[in-house]
Amino acid sequence: MRLLTRDDLRERAAAVLADGNRLAITTCHDDGDALRVVYSFAAVYPRRQIDLVVPVPYDDAWVPSLADLSYPAGNFERGMRDLFGVRPADHPQPFRLVRHGHWPRGWYPMRRGARVTPEFLPDTESFPFVEVEGPGVYEIAVGPIHAGIIDPGHFRFSVVGETIVRMEARQWYMHRGVERLFEGRQPQDAVDLAGQVTGDTVAGHTVAWLMAVEAAAGIEVSEEDRMLRALLLELERVYNHVSDLGSLANDVGFGVVHSHTQRLRETLLRQNQAVTGHRFLRGGLTIGGAAVLALPDPAVLARVLADMQEIIAITLGHAIVRDRFTGTAPLPTAQAEAMGTLGYVARASGIEADARRDHPFVDLGEAFHVVTDTGGDVLGRYRVRAGELAVSINVATDLIRRLDGRLGSGRAVAPVGAGTGLSLVEGWRGTICHRVELGPDGRITRVKIVDPSYFNWPALPVALAETIVPDFPLVNKSFNQSYAGNDL
Repeated sequence: MRLLTRDDLRERAAAVLADGNRLAITTCHDDGDALRVVYSFAAVYPRRQIDLVVPVPYDDAWVPSLADLSYPAGNFERGMRDLFGVRPADHPQPFRLVRHGHWPRGWYPMRRGARVTPEFLPDTESFPFVEVEGPGVYEIAVGPIHAGIIDPGHFRFSVVGETIVRMEARQWYMHRGVERLFEGRQPQDAVDLAGQVTGDTVAGHTVAWLMAVEAAAGIEVSEEDRMLRALLLELERVYNHVSDLGSLANDVGFGVVHSHTQRLRETLLRQNQAVTGHRFLRGGLTIGGAAVLALPDPAVLARVLADMQEIIAITLGHAIVRDRFTGTAPLPTAQAEAMGTLGYVARASGIEADARRDHPFVDLGEAFHVVTDTGGDVLGRYRVRAGELAVSINVATDLIRRLDGRLGSGRAVAPVGAGTGLSLVEGWRGTICHRVELGPDGRITRVKIVDPSYFNWPALPVALAETIVPDFPLVNKSFNQSYAGNDL
């Protein structure tokens, strides 16, 4: 951890980035007497973590913007300004991100003094969407309220004919204050809350939260319990990939495939319930340990894989489906790298990034390898999911064999004393990052959460350039980013 002045930040951050590190998370703290901003960088070769810490006085709350050095830094800075009132000086796009138009000016909900909810004002501050002008250009607005059971998000298309010239996505319609809900709790009382960050990534966010707390408190976890955690992560990846592979086919009218994948998804959810007592894998994870009710049946996983391989072959063998997938909404490697994309979105664009390999917490054995593609289009994102499905089932089967009937220690530890911890865990969408600070009494003083969707949402409009409007649902599903994981 390196303490810097604001004048030194840009030079030091540029050097860290040039040395092969990526900005994983930016965390602002209200320490009661001043603000503090922590920039956490991570690298793989050699594996390391670097924290740059900058004190910020209340009466002069600004930091130099790093947006021109790191694309993700720009959004971290905008969110920090909206929630803590720390202004990013010389930011190239100084628009609000999290702040709602009806929030009173000068009210920053993550500051210590914002415990009392103020009287909200009329929503008089419209978001500054870019208006595209020219012959034949018209706009199509989608959302923020959608027909499906999903959180709100707005997409504004500037179109000529059917071709998208520009699309702007706007999330952050529901600031839920999730990070604030952790503060003041004993860590053992916040495990269930970590599993509710986003409903389809229960295991991913819970494991990331636990590992951050354990790093802060210096708690060691046995190999058996680490293997169980890895197994739950793979089970979560499997049922979500099965669902997405069917939904992608459904979005091009191949509904029979979708029906079969939903059948298999139900099989997997029932097995999840047998493993942890919950269809979405809640329960079974504790600070310092893990325990399940039963191990998955490898025969069930093998049957699902065999069925899915047949379904995938039928899907990709269909001329119309393959035509709709191929070349649709490509995200070039250079742009994917520059925007800091993660998970299957990055891997479909040829970026070999996976926290299971880059930041491992247990040996996944010879069954594991990173699946990539080079097309960067819908087909590439489909292929990566298909490949990862097979890898995950093989890894899960190997973990079940190695566990040899052991169901976990059931150990649960109450952290004692102050500390700081950061975790990087490969959820099914990509790398999840949690950063936790514990006070002297072991209580949580600050939690910062970054779902991979935070990095991947900005890449969707880039991929949609020159795509036709009717392909938007297909492209959006090929990214399948979380609203809830983004709108914390």
